[in-house]
Order: sequence, then C-alpha cells, then structure tokens
Amino acid sequence: MIFDVLIIGAGVSGMQCALVLGSAKDKNFVASKHMGIITHQKTSQLQNALFNNVLGVKPKTVGKDILLQGKQQLSDLYPQVSQIEKEKVLSVVDDTSCFKISTNKNTYFSKIVVLALNYSKPFTIKGLEPFIEPHQRANPLKDRIQLANNNHLIKEGLYCCGTIAGWRSQFAIAAGSGASVASDILTLWNNNTPTKVHDKV
Repeated sequence: MIFDVLIIGAGVSGMQCALVLGSAKDKNFVASKHMGIITHQKTSQLQNALFNNVLGVKPKTVGKDILLQGKQQLSDLYPQVSQIEKEKVLSVVDDTSCFKISTNKNTYFSKIVVLALNYSKPFTIKGLEPFIEPHQRANPLKDRIQLANNNHLIKEGLYCCGTIAGWRSQFAIAAGSGASVASDILTLWNNNTPTKVHDKV
C-alpha cells in the first residue's frame, strides 16, 4: 500500500494535522485516501509542558496527557488514519512518483509527507539535509533549526508544520500550523478548490 499522506511526528502540529485530515472522511475526495501518522513522541517538547494559557484546554493540563489523549481521540473518531507506533524515521527520500520513508523497523511509501518535528538539534533524518537552515523566530542562542519552506511547502508533496516550519513553540501556533497544512492538502485533493472542514451541532 502507498499512503496518500504520511505525517511524521505526533506532537501538537502533527496530531492537529491528522485530526483535520481525518475529520474530512465523509468528503468524496477523501473517502479512498490512505492516511497515516508515525507517532514517535519521545522528543516532543510537549512532554514536559504545563498549559494555563490555551483556549479550550483546562488550566494545569500537562503536555504528556495531551499527547496520550490526542492519540486516543484520533483512534476513536478517525480510525481510518493509521497510527504507526514505536518507530523512528531514519530517512525520507524521493522515489519515482512518491517518497520512501525508512524507519528503524519498516519502509513506507507516500505521495505526500508532512514533517511535524521539533526544531532541536541534532536533526538526524537523512535526505532532508539540503533544507535545514537556522530557525528564523527562535532565540539565536538556542541554535534551533527549521526546514526551508514557502507557507509550509518545502517542495511538491513535501510539507512541514510547527516549529520545524519556522513557527514559535507556542501550543496554539503549532496547532494552527498543522491545521493549515491539512487544509492545504484537502484543497489539493479537492481539485485545488479551497477547502476546510467544520463539524456542526
């Protein structure tokens, strides 16, 4: 099987991207799509966060709980988004009409890849070295990185979101970045007709 989209990273931006994509399951242009997310989270900056200033999140919520709840929410509501656990991505390279993603356990192929990783060094995923550059919004003393992109798009079929896309490490900003990428992908699948997904009461 070739994925239509594979998200790498399940922190705030990656999980938000997956949730928006999953929520479009009833759209005709999404029904046949194969979607997945590699949920390796050991280096997520959300692990040790405490949230008191995020709209809709109960004060004193801790990041590690959000990570667990997010995976459960995705599984409960949108099980068609495959969750690949306990695998670390080693490389992302072009492979004819798609991308080849190698982990420490398996090899996957996807037409679209979304990189939702943190901005810390070292960055060890092979094949992406040409796109690494200094982070434009982080404190220079922290020596953070980002992947060169134009409005989240690195090149055709390759996206990034969250801090690795050059955004600040703020929960709402990262979530919005992931949702934005999901909307761009849905727009692409919908014959480039601007697309968003809202649930209604």
